Amino acid sequence: MFPSSTPGLSRLKKNQKLSLAGVAVIGAAAVSLTLVPGNATAEAEVKEVAAAPAAAWSGYRTAELQAGIAGQKTAFELKAAADAKAEAAAKAKAAAAVKAKAEAQAKAKAQAKAKAAAAAKAKAKAQAEAERRAAVKAAASRAAARTPVFADNLDGWIREALHIMKKHDIPGTYEGIHRNIIRESSGNPSAINNWDINAKNGVPSIGLLQVIKPTFDAYHVPGTKKSQWDPVANIVAACNYAADRYGSMDNVNSAY
Repeated sequence: MFPSSTPGLSRLKKNQKLSLAGVAVIGAAAVSLTLVPGNATAEAEVKEVAAAPAAAWSGYRTAELQAGIAGQKTAFELKAAADAKAEAAAKAKAAAAVKAKAEAQAKAKAQAKAKAAAAAKAKAKAQAEAERRAAVKAAASRAAARTPVFADNLDGWIREALHIMKKHDIPGTYEGIHRNIIRESSGNPSAINNWDINAKNGVPSIGLLQVIKPTFDAYHVPGTKKSQWDPVANIVAACNYAADRYGSMDNVNSAY
């Protein structure tokens, strides 16, 4: 009556199998009794007895099916939840990858921009320095072009001294300077007085205009050599001293 392939039959307990067997026997008996005339009471009893185990079996089978369906539902729900979780993780991973890529691209772009700005700044600085050097060179060239060339003789020394004196607002004329030079040293830049009071005091008069060391140091003009023996420096320092004491070298007509 119940083939061995019937679902759930192999899992039945021993007492359940006996009940099923009893149901089968009673069922057969009920069929036999229905064929016997005049035995209506017995037939009713047999049907009542047969109905109870059948109901029990039907209830048992329904519970098993419900449990199986519930288990399958739970498995499906778990699988769906796992799938949803995996999908969410995959989406999060993809989003993180996109974000990381965007950040890397932004960083690379910022670095390239900073590098370009640094290169432009360095180029501008180098160009400015080149322009500055060119301007200095041009200014030096113009200054050299404006600077006259003086002869290395008495005439040239006086003219160069007058050129320097003009820049420093030191008064004096060619005639006044030349006149005093001739009287003091006869135009010899190596002239030295070793016999007067200054010489006795250890500070002899030296050069074209016979200047002593303390006077030369006090009235030396920047831009000239720091030496009494230099003819131009000697003239300029002496004229600076004469301007301070006499108003100009032109006003000097004797030892000063």
